[in-house]
Amino acid sequence: MRALYPGSFDPLTNGHLDLIERASDLFGEVIVAVLSNPSKQPAFSVDQRIAQIQASTEHLNGIEVISFDGLTVNCAVTHRADLILRGLRAMSDFEYELQIAHTNRSLAEQLETVFLATSARHSFLSSSVVKEVARFGGSIDHMVPSEVAKDLMRLFNSAFSPPRHE
Repeated sequence: MRALYPGSFDPLTNGHLDLIERASDLFGEVIVAVLSNPSKQPAFSVDQRIAQIQASTEHLNGIEVISFDGLTVNCAVTHRADLILRGLRAMSDFEYELQIAHTNRSLAEQLETVFLATSARHSFLSSSVVKEVARFGGSIDHMVPSEVAKDLMRLFNSAFSPPRHE
């Protein structure tokens, strides 16, 4: 089976990575689809996010990382996915995700949405929380893969580094 796991992944967190690893075991093939959303100002470009995910998943088989824009169902159909994978961190995620799943099903009846509960140790993580901690110099090593942590520290350290006078 081919699972499509869509998201902005700005940045990829250990919660995302946990879902990718588990989905790889469950479904065999996982397409990680990085959303290019022109209405948002991401910390990382789509190409940077794809590179981060590829580096973080190189230990896994059956992972393909792509970018997409537009409707998730169109991406899933184009890439011949059997299902859409979504993660749930808390009960508050469920109402929104269920609405999206029903909408997707109304657009492409053949596509099922499968929800995986995030591991408890990652249930507090979100990309916005990680960026906020990194922005203020906090430790993020337990929140994101090492390559992503390096990229975030580079991003935020360069944003706050005073200019050098030589």
